Amino acid sequence: MPATAAPSPSAGQPLLRVSAVDSWYGHIQCLHGVSLEVLPGQLVALVGSNGAGKTTLLKTVSGLQPARHGSVEFDGRALGDLPAYRRVGLGIAHCPEGRCVFGDLSVDENLRLGGQTRPPAEVERGLQRMYTMFPVLADKRAQMSGLLSGGQQQMLAMARILRTGANLLLLDEITEGLAPVIVQKLAEVLIKLKKRGLTIVLVEQNFRFAA
Repeated sequence: MPATAAPSPSAGQPLLRVSAVDSWYGHIQCLHGVSLEVLPGQLVALVGSNGAGKTTLLKTVSGLQPARHGSVEFDGRALGDLPAYRRVGLGIAHCPEGRCVFGDLSVDENLRLGGQTRPPAEVERGLQRMYTMFPVLADKRAQMSGLLSGGQQQMLAMARILRTGANLLLLDEITEGLAPVIVQKLAEVLIKLKKRGLTIVLVEQNFRFAA
């Protein structure tokens, strides 16, 4: 896919609009007429128990799970059956549950993969921004990602999706299984991203963190 910058959100309309979406896993319906609007620059938290459909909703927005009925619009554009990789190019980035880093690649290689949708001239500048935001990754840039701690892997997963240049971040259970000190650091990062104007949909079971 050619390297393209994510578009700027249009003024006066939601950046993300989910309208009456149904989704199914085989014969089991997991989303029932879900509707949601997220304005540019908002941080919206979806809090609920396991099995409520939070992860499925994020997958439906990012294109990993099809919607059988209803629609998903991003910056006024109906996404329809647009595949996930094309949605990344539009400015949607999904950090899935379980971190999903490439364990056999170094920290630096993971981050470079995240920047494949960006113009070549921005690659090095983007890397330096991520290392400034996540100093622990700068210290371990040559280390294999599979050898990082759980908290470090979560920071890497977030840094990698930020490398796409997206303006909508879908974050799924990013605090799961992490020590309180790491959770606090992630909260500080989210506050910084919110101040930079990014739009964030955060799926969480940790109500205190979400609040």
